[in-house]
Amino acid sequence: MRHFLDSVARCRWALPALIAVGFAFVVACEYFPLLNDYSKIVLITVGINIILCSSLNLVNGYMGEFSVGHAGFMALGAYASALMTIKWLPASVFELPLGVLFGGTIAAAIGFLLALLSFKTRGDYLAIITLAFLMIVKSAIENINYVGGPRGMTPPVLTNLPWTFFWVVVTLWVIRNLIYSKFGRAITAIREDEIAANAMGVRIREAKILAFVTSSFFGGVAGALYAQVNFFIDPKSFDIVKSTEILVMVYLGGIASLGGSIIGAVIFTVLLQVLQPLGTWRMVILPLILVLLMLFRPRGIMGMRELTWFLPAGELFKRPKP
Repeated sequence: MRHFLDSVARCRWALPALIAVGFAFVVACEYFPLLNDYSKIVLITVGINIILCSSLNLVNGYMGEFSVGHAGFMALGAYASALMTIKWLPASVFELPLGVLFGGTIAAAIGFLLALLSFKTRGDYLAIITLAFLMIVKSAIENINYVGGPRGMTPPVLTNLPWTFFWVVVTLWVIRNLIYSKFGRAITAIREDEIAANAMGVRIREAKILAFVTSSFFGGVAGALYAQVNFFIDPKSFDIVKSTEILVMVYLGGIASLGGSIIGAVIFTVLLQVLQPLGTWRMVILPLILVLLMLFRPRGIMGMRELTWFLPAGELFKRPKP
């Protein structure tokens, strides 16, 4: 069985075929009663979490830094998208794609500025900066009446399964190609040894900025999708608890692994639904999972390993055949 699965994974057409089948399924779900509304919401949430997890993994996993402010980029994307769909471009045929792109662009622009200010810091210092960034974003939103302040906003429900699936594929495709590009090798070199990478001529600053901006953009995209699938968003939706949830997904699935990001997002989302009857106690259990992961499995389920489908052809065929 293992040999059969490995042979399937080596087929370069297998992943495109799987994507095509997946897209056909989610489109069919929109036009036929294959799933109930609750199941659709859960699948959309899984897709949003995959985008959040893989984008944060680019910084925390592949670059080896520790950012805790990803919910801030999510908030920027959510509120920018809500403004686009409520006040600036309401009831337009383009409000869904433009709202998501605008949310991602705003988050990427702020991420670029944050990267410029913090590219010389590492580890705990970067965690403090990104935590401060999250608190600044949340406080700013709470005090701006134009975006509803603490009352929040009620964006239209536009996100559907095909649109979410499309952005999941785009996110994984872009991050995968970035990782195995020249800049991607520079990003992983920073994780291994920043001083040695700098001595070898790696452009540390450019690599860090590129990683931050890409991660911020897809964090904003996830926020925009989140805003357009929920009836209500407010600053409390993007607090430190939300950042903790994203961190749990990253370190549960595995650092420096897109396959791990998918696994972590799926397990976490399903676990969150299972723990619903516990009420506020689930907010105790989920951070506890993060603590246990850091103690006993710091790299996660797929840490530093990758699914065969995400490997480039050059590395794939270097592996011995079964």
